[in-house]
Amino acid sequence: MRFKWDGHTHTNFCRHGSDAPMDLYLDQAIRLGFHRYSITEHPPLPEAYVDDPRLMKELAMKDVELPLYFEEAKRTKERYEGRIEVAVGLELDYLPEDPDFALRLVDKYGEKLEDVVFSVHYLPGIGGNQCVDYTPETFSEKLIKHYGSMDKVAEEYYNHIEAAIEWAAGLPCRKRIGHINLIEKFRLTLPELDESLVRRRLSGILPKLEAAGAGVDVNTAGFRKPTCGKAYVPEWFMAECVRRGIPLVFGSDSHKPEEVGSGWDWFEAALSEAERA
Repeated sequence: MRFKWDGHTHTNFCRHGSDAPMDLYLDQAIRLGFHRYSITEHPPLPEAYVDDPRLMKELAMKDVELPLYFEEAKRTKERYEGRIEVAVGLELDYLPEDPDFALRLVDKYGEKLEDVVFSVHYLPGIGGNQCVDYTPETFSEKLIKHYGSMDKVAEEYYNHIEAAIEWAAGLPCRKRIGHINLIEKFRLTLPELDESLVRRRLSGILPKLEAAGAGVDVNTAGFRKPTCGKAYVPEWFMAECVRRGIPLVFGSDSHKPEEVGSGWDWFEAALSEAERA
């Protein structure tokens, strides 16, 4: 039987998710037969990091909430001991303007930190930093117009992914790159992305993952997005990771209890196929 691990999940501390308590997420994981569950909430961001004040309030918890998050995650871990393994973690953002911002959080809370998903959610655009996963309209108006084409946005996105992997190499805990193809979230509503570009850039990322000792978050949230309809990791890329010994960790990226484990059946089948390739 394959070890069942949901390695990318969120909590009531997420401002763009559900206010349901952590217990409801864990209860769902147990019902689905998961053996390990990683709690990986978004930590605080620098003040006014994106140009939209309303959006800024939704992106991450406040500084004063981070110790409360760790306390609640620790209590949850203890409460569920013997029923499911709970790993306390964060989803850290790579912020090229201040790469030490997240590392200072790691230094401060490192003894509490068991698991890190490190992600690229932001690119410079018109008006300042923009979320690549906010809305198709924002992507088109503030990123595509800034860079000149969808392919040029993607090139810069993958530049950030590569820098994030190198940045995360020194993290003192289990780590993996989050939703490596998040750039495709709005693929059905935006100009088509050149598949050869994606393959070229992801192929170049493989040795960087090996060198960093980092795994890959096989993120299935894209299946739940009507503008995407697929996982944020290509199956050919999974096969290459298996061949190179790069860990592949299922991630539902759940923001509601009912999303825990969503996409596991696809992941299990895709991973089995990758192992046979």
